[in-house]
Amino acid sequence: MDVTKTIYDKNKELGRILREMGNVLIAYSGGVDSAFLVARAKQELGDKMLAVTASSETFPQREFDEAITLAEELRVPYFTIDIKEFENEDFLRNDKNRCYYCRSGLHSRLVTLAKEQGYPFILDGTNASDATDYRPGMKALREKGVRSPLKEADLTKDEIRELSREMNLKTWNKPSFACLSSRIPYGTKITERAINQLDIAENYLLKEIGLRQVRVRHHDKIARIEVDADELQSIFFHNQRIDEKLKELGFTYVTVDLMGYRTGSMNEVLKVK
Repeated sequence: MDVTKTIYDKNKELGRILREMGNVLIAYSGGVDSAFLVARAKQELGDKMLAVTASSETFPQREFDEAITLAEELRVPYFTIDIKEFENEDFLRNDKNRCYYCRSGLHSRLVTLAKEQGYPFILDGTNASDATDYRPGMKALREKGVRSPLKEADLTKDEIRELSREMNLKTWNKPSFACLSSRIPYGTKITERAINQLDIAENYLLKEIGLRQVRVRHHDKIARIEVDADELQSIFFHNQRIDEKLKELGFTYVTVDLMGYRTGSMNEVLKVK
């Protein structure tokens, strides 16, 4: 990482990279990174771009709807595809390469779509901060020739948030999100029932309890809730309501992780020697 470059130098470099490619298809989830990339591509390339959002069994409908709404607000060309993750036995097996199988399937579809629609480049929102966590999906990106211009421009997550704020993108302070399968421990088969439990539980905590950043980790009969430290009080204030709701979903025990929310907590088992 070049510490001599300012955030604006990096943003200028991103613009140069996008203009050099000229015509791009972007894997767009509606999160902080992909939303910023789509907005910058619109600035640099106009309509010589296509934002593609995948609907899947492990991607909550609320996230999909927000992504489409933002694409329409930004007036960018967009397209939606369906991904059938429950038809992929390698993915459902849920070993430590789960994300590779998911990304490989998704980007195979994007490669086909890009060829059909005449887009020579496929981009994703990987940034310079993403190297700090275990991400087997990166291998799939390399295999499919997907480029990550935010990473190429050396833009970090915090810098992307700041630039998004300056662009008045409403995603600038959006909480991080990962697909619901990431809530299930490696080695535990992914099932439709478990995904539905997680989806309903997190929807309840977000919409009914009013939490901003939350993960419900699925440990068979145990639901382990992760929230930011400043939202722990809300969890304990509504403890009875939360306990009753999650037990209605089939959990026997409802717990709160004292270490709070952190990205990639399910990968911690991979670091234990």
